Amino acid sequence: MTNILIADDHDLVRDTIAAYLESVEDFRVQTASDLDSALELMRGLDSFDLLILDYNMPGMDGLNGLARARQSFPATKVVLMSGVATRDVANKAMESGANGFIPKSLTAPSLVNAIKFVLSGERYFPFDFGTTETAAAPSGAFANLSEREMQTLGQLCIGLSNKEIARNLGIQEVTVKLHVKNVLAKLGVSNRTQAALLAKEKHIV
Repeated sequence: MTNILIADDHDLVRDTIAAYLESVEDFRVQTASDLDSALELMRGLDSFDLLILDYNMPGMDGLNGLARARQSFPATKVVLMSGVATRDVANKAMESGANGFIPKSLTAPSLVNAIKFVLSGERYFPFDFGTTETAAAPSGAFANLSEREMQTLGQLCIGLSNKEIARNLGIQEVTVKLHVKNVLAKLGVSNRTQAALLAKEKHIV
C-alpha cells in the first residue's frame, strides 16, 4: 500500500482530499496541519512514499519548508500544492527539487493521476498553469497545435483517457478523439505515449 502524507492548514481541504484519495485508490493517507507536524510524522514509524505540502501553511516560510523536507527525507517524493502560488513560485519549486506542483484548481481525477505520475518516478507540472506573457511559446511542431490541442496534450501527459479529458475540458468525447488525432498528426507520432514522451523531452509539459 502507498503511504501519503498531506500537510495543509485548511481542515476541509486536507480532510476532503485525504478521504477522496483513500476511496478511489489503494492509498493510506495521513494528514498534518503545518510543516513541523508533518516532519514529526515523517520521523515516526511509518515510511511515506509521498509528502504533499501546502505552500501557504504555517512553517513553510516560502520555499524554505520544501527545502527542509527534501533535506530531511531525501528518499520521499515531495510535491508542492497551492491555490495561490504564481507560475514563478511553481517553477522555483521544481528547480529546488520538488517532484511536482499541484494547483488546487486541478480536478479530483486529475489530482489522482498527477499523484500516480509522481509515484511512478516522473515529475508533474501542469504546462498551462498560470500562463504569463513571459512564458516561452511552444516551438517546432508544437507551435502548430491549437490552444485546445495543447490542453489535450497536457492531459495525455498525465495518462488520462479520452473520457476523463472530455470531462476535464468540458467537451464531448468525440471532440477529444479529434483533438488527439490532430495532435498525433501534427507531431508526427503514431500514438499517445509517443506524443507524451516527445512533449516531456522538449519540456513542453
